[in-house]
Amino acid sequence: MRGVVFTFVYYTLSVIYVLASLPFLALPGRGPVRGIIRSYTRAMNLNLRFVAGIRKEVRGRHNLPEGPFILAAKHQSWGDGFLVYPEVRNLAFVTGDHLEKFPLVGGILRKLGAIVIDTCGGGERKAASLKEGMTRAREDGQRVLIYPEGHLAPVGYHFRYKPGVWHMAQAMNVPVIPVATNIGLFWRQQERDKTPGTAIIEFLPALDPALPKQDFMAKLTETVERRTADLVAEATGQPAKLATLIPDPPKGMEAKPTVEDLAAYGRP
Repeated sequence: MRGVVFTFVYYTLSVIYVLASLPFLALPGRGPVRGIIRSYTRAMNLNLRFVAGIRKEVRGRHNLPEGPFILAAKHQSWGDGFLVYPEVRNLAFVTGDHLEKFPLVGGILRKLGAIVIDTCGGGERKAASLKEGMTRAREDGQRVLIYPEGHLAPVGYHFRYKPGVWHMAQAMNVPVIPVATNIGLFWRQQERDKTPGTAIIEFLPALDPALPKQDFMAKLTETVERRTADLVAEATGQPAKLATLIPDPPKGMEAKPTVEDLAAYGRP
């Protein structure tokens, strides 16, 4: 029942805030729409707290530098973006063009300065859309949120971290802040059911974008996955266990944990 009520409030808030954004899409500047979307994510945090029973805890704010940077975050849940967005001002994010299929969302994404990747145009068009988005973000001095795995990962698993984040850091010449979380214990991937508890997001010390690509990607993967394992262990009371690397799921699919996996990693 908790999940049903949360979902109803989720879509109600989404419609209200999308409609509230519409009058500002044609106006110059991003300030009004950004303010509305920040208010939307804060309202969703309240929905998580008071309807789903999921409290939010933020750690490591001192690791966020002044000026532009890239957030390279663990992606366990539809909810992790709602936790991160209100914490960082002037934040853009990298997303696939699948979100543009939702009515009116495309205009809001463009107004927010989102980096929308063309996932239907092949590798060349995908790279070009990323480059175009990075150029805009650099010119605007934005911070950028990216999920290097590219998929929602079940708790206890991870996908290969894609090097797009390294290329972005090189092109923008900005530090990369790894972000760990355990929200997947409470809001698993895209599932309707919610489990009460404390969802943590933690901003970790910056990584130097000057590192060679292979070293950078290894360090990023190890940093995010090890700290995520610690946060999962903290919530479940079980020993920390590093996530297992699994192949990327087919396009349009998501990896699902088995009953045995849920038992192994626990539900708080």
